[in-house]
Amino acid sequence: MRWWSIPLLAALAWFAYTLTPFWSLYGFARAVQAGDSAEVARRINFRTLRLSLARQITAAIRAESGEAEPRERQRLLDAAATLALPVVEALVTPQTVVDLLDDGWPQGLDLAEPSARHDRRDGLRVPDLARIGRYYLASDMRGFRSVVIAVPPDRPRQEQFRIRMRLHDWGWRLVEVELSDELRGRIAEKIAAGAARLRERAGQDKAAPDPSPSPAR
Repeated sequence: MRWWSIPLLAALAWFAYTLTPFWSLYGFARAVQAGDSAEVARRINFRTLRLSLARQITAAIRAESGEAEPRERQRLLDAAATLALPVVEALVTPQTVVDLLDDGWPQGLDLAEPSARHDRRDGLRVPDLARIGRYYLASDMRGFRSVVIAVPPDRPRQEQFRIRMRLHDWGWRLVEVELSDELRGRIAEKIAAGAARLRERAGQDKAAPDPSPSPAR
């Protein structure tokens, strides 16, 4: 064996290995488009997905409340943290993940959609090998066990969401969905509005006079 064949074989082996996540992506995309919640759930690490979404939503809420006074901002963040938990829990059900990945927007969360929504065909879809190639070019291998893939692969960055898959027990599983800027903003707005209503209601209750009768003399 010539010396130059060793690095060549190593490069070919690495290239072959980098294709393995996309075989899993193909099966995952088929399950999403079929609405197969059970198969989708089998391919997700819900614990890491939940933590990832909680971090993203918390960061978006902090950005949304950036112009408030420091004391009021902290109060708003405390109230928003209470409201964010059920939103995160709603996002990590198999059916909501299908709803999200199908076209990048979770209609089940009752959020106002942007006026310029792209076509539903631009969700997580792998109809042919050419599409797999575009996903491959839009991916970023993070070492041996993790890959980040932009969805849809041929859209501007602000219209994309990103998924991260990690090798686990000889299979690739979804561990993170990086929400689009638009979706993070809409979720933060909804939670911040709910937190503001809670603060206003609490202030009204505190200011209301005590209705209990005064003791008889």
